[in-house]
Amino acid sequence: MKTALKITNIQKRYGDVAALDQVDIEIFDGEFFSLLGPSGSGKTTCLKVIAGFEVPDSGTIHLFDEDVSSIPPFKRDVNTVFQDYALFPHMNVRENVGYSLKIKKFLKMIKKD
Repeated sequence: MKTALKITNIQKRYGDVAALDQVDIEIFDGEFFSLLGPSGSGKTTCLKVIAGFEVPDSGTIHLFDEDVSSIPPFKRDVNTVFQDYALFPHMNVRENVGYSLKIKKFLKMIKKD
């Protein structure tokens, strides 16, 4: 099975707080994965590091065997849906969810009512 995401020894600190401390995750292509934990456990930081919105202090991130650790967010083939209001206010739910598909030219997959 092909590895879709592999993060190795990721560390991220905010001052004295270790948000991520030597995190290792491997997710295979086609797997369904959930990241669960209490508030403050590093879930959002982990997702931000994967997406490139935060730079880890150490460790590597591989997407389909490509090291994307130093690639900017807009060049990574990942999407993030934040729990807080990071939606386009001028778009409805379908348009917000389908936005990344539209950008990637998957227009056929976005059905209009």
